[in-house]
Amino acid sequence: MKARITVTLKNGVLDPQGKAIEHALSGLGFDGVGQVRQGKVFDIELTGTDKAKAETDLKAMCDKLLANTVIENYSVTLT
Repeated sequence: MKARITVTLKNGVLDPQGKAIEHALSGLGFDGVGQVRQGKVFDIELTGTDKAKAETDLKAMCDKLLANTVIENYSVTLT
């Protein structure tokens, strides 16, 4: 079983890396780019077939290590 975890900053949290990317894109001539928000993606391969257990484990992984839940949101997708 495979999972994709997407972690993004919560609204209202400053994103200096996103701002730097936004500025760089403008400098490269890409007009019309509004706001850029940077995030991260984790692709995880799991053994087993119990989707409910996998979701529970993946959420625990996010809460304990992969996401800073004070300033970040995350979503889990199983495939």
